Amino acid sequence: MIFDRLKRFSIVLEGAEQNGPAAFSPGQAVSGRVVLELAAAARLGALRLRAMGAARVHWTESRSAGSSTAYTQSYSDQVEFLNHRDTLMAPPDNGEATVLQAGRHEFPFTFQLPETLATSFEGKHGSVRYWVKAKLHRPWSTVKKAKKEFTVIEPIDINTPALLAPQAGAKEKLARAWYCNRGQVSVTAKIDRKGYTPGEVIPIFAEIDNCTSRAVVPKAAIIQTQTFIARGTKKQKKSVVTSITGDPVPAGKREVWHGRALKIPPVGPSILQCRIIQVEYSLKVCVDIPGTSKLLLELPLVIGTIPLHPFGSRTSSVSSQYSVNLDWLNTIPEQLEAPPEYSAVVSSPEAEQSLAPPCRSELGDILEGPFFAYIQEFRFRPPPLYSEVDPNPASDSIRPRCMTC
Repeated sequence: MIFDRLKRFSIVLEGAEQNGPAAFSPGQAVSGRVVLELAAAARLGALRLRAMGAARVHWTESRSAGSSTAYTQSYSDQVEFLNHRDTLMAPPDNGEATVLQAGRHEFPFTFQLPETLATSFEGKHGSVRYWVKAKLHRPWSTVKKAKKEFTVIEPIDINTPALLAPQAGAKEKLARAWYCNRGQVSVTAKIDRKGYTPGEVIPIFAEIDNCTSRAVVPKAAIIQTQTFIARGTKKQKKSVVTSITGDPVPAGKREVWHGRALKIPPVGPSILQCRIIQVEYSLKVCVDIPGTSKLLLELPLVIGTIPLHPFGSRTSSVSSQYSVNLDWLNTIPEQLEAPPEYSAVVSSPEAEQSLAPPCRSELGDILEGPFFAYIQEFRFRPPPLYSEVDPNPASDSIRPRCMTC
C-alpha cells in the first residue's frame, strides 16, 4: 500500500527556524523544497504547489425585530493578496504514473511575493495569513497534502517627516457632583514623535492641574485598536498594551512629568493599508477624577519595524542632520592670521623643478598630439607677497562708478 511506502511528505522553507515560521518582506523571493521520503518504490502522479495569502474577517451580531423575534446577522469579507500555482512534478504525456525509487526526493521551488502585502495578523474577528500548500496525487488513492505557513512583515520606516513630527494635545474637564461644580482639571501632554518601534521608551511630558477639592490620579497607557470592516460595517476591539500610573495630585496642586518613561512591549506593527483589517495604536493620558468620568487625552502612535536612524530622518538634509555639532565654530579666531610668504614655503630649486616642463623622453608618444603650452616668461616668477595694504590703490582722479546705472 502507498501508506506504507510514504514515510514523509512535508514543505521546508529557507530561512525558517526549527518548528517556527519563516519571515519575509513584500517583494522578496520565497524559496523552499517539498521533501518526499519513500520506504519503497512507488507510482505517483502529479505534485502541485500553491502559495496563498489573504485577509479574512467574520463576526455575527444578534438583532431583534420585535418583542418575540430575534435573528443573527453575519458579516464577513475577504481580500486576496497572493495566489501562486506551480507544478513540481507532472505526469508523463501518456497519462501513466511516475515511478520513484525508495529514498529521499526533494523538489525545489521559488516564487516572488507582491510588492504590497499586509503584515501577518491574528485577531478576534479576523486574520491575515500566508501559507504554502503541496498536493501529491497518487493512482487509486487519496491526495496527500502538506501545508506550511510563513510570516510577512510589511516594513514601516519611522524615519519619515510624518512619523518624526511631535504630537501634543490639551484637554480640560469640569468636575461635577450632584449638580455642584467642584472645580476644573486640565491636562496637557506631548511626545517627541509619532513613530516608534517595539522595545523603545516613550518619554511623556505632561502637566496636570488639579483645581478641584479632591486628589486626582494621572495615568498613561498604550492602546491597540483592531478594526474589522465588512459590508460597510465596522467592528472594533480595544486592548491595553502597557500602562503606568503616576502619583496622586493633591487638591489645588499641579503635577509635571518631565519625560515619564513608558516602554513599548513586543507588539505587532501597525496595519494601515488593508481594506478590511486595520491595527492602530495611540497613547492615552487620562486623569481619574473622583465622582465623575475620566479626563482623556489621546495622541496617535504608529508602531513601525525600521528603528530610528542615529541622525533622525533619512530623508532630511545633511545640514539638518549635522547642525547640532557646530561647537567647533566657536574656536575660530576673530582676527585671521596672514598666510606665510611664498619663498618660505617653496624654495627656488623646488619651484624650478615643479614648474619646469617635463622632458620629451619622459612623455613618450604623448607629445605626438596636442599638448598644453608653457609660458616661459612666467615660469620662475613667484606670486606677489601678501600685504594688508593695497599696493595699487584707486586714484582720486578716477570717478567712482554708479552702482545703480
